[in-house]
Amino acid sequence: MTLNQIKKALYALYLTNKFGFKLRGDHTADQISTLRLEYAEILLSRLNIGVDVEGIQKVNHGGQYLIVSNHRSIIDPLIVEIALKNKGINSLWIAKKELYNSFFFGMFTRNAGTVLLDRESRKMSSFFTEIKKKAANGYSISVFAEGTRNKSDQTLAEFKEGAQVIAMKNRLPILPVFIKTNANAVLAESLKNDTKNLKVSIVIGDVIDYKDRSKTLQELYKSRFNIT
Repeated sequence: MTLNQIKKALYALYLTNKFGFKLRGDHTADQISTLRLEYAEILLSRLNIGVDVEGIQKVNHGGQYLIVSNHRSIIDPLIVEIALKNKGINSLWIAKKELYNSFFFGMFTRNAGTVLLDRESRKMSSFFTEIKKKAANGYSISVFAEGTRNKSDQTLAEFKEGAQVIAMKNRLPILPVFIKTNANAVLAESLKNDTKNLKVSIVIGDVIDYKDRSKTLQELYKSRFNIT
């Protein structure tokens, strides 16, 4: 690792745990959203990465959604947070057990408004019960429908079935968001060369009705962004 990479990694570790500590204890949904956004903006600013958003007018202020995004980079949640700022949406991210136990992200993930997904569990009923409880309290739910980061050359990896199930069970309209830029490549450029004024483009598509079973969620998502 270069000196620049080490410095940025240490700063990201410091900032992540600083905000993880800030988020401990009881906070309102608005307070959690505000702190998460502040964290995202500070870290991406330090990485010299800006976010350009197309289609923000399609999002209703204060709306409740299942927010579905593609996933290539560890900074994707930050990108989505910034893209939807000022829209009054309090969202909970679905987070894998590995993130809860992570040295780097653990405290932040546990405290920053997430729902634990333990794929090793034989019973998923507690996970869906928790989602239902949170949705009933007005939260939106954010999910990477591919389930994990897409490291292939394909635009999208195969969607997991759980996202569509969550939308149907909780009657949540689906807000598709597409991180058009390969954010992983942008992050690598920031860390390697300290390039200034880097940009990530994100597109917000037309809302998908949770009752729409004419196609799979992945097919409906692709149609919103003309992905072949």
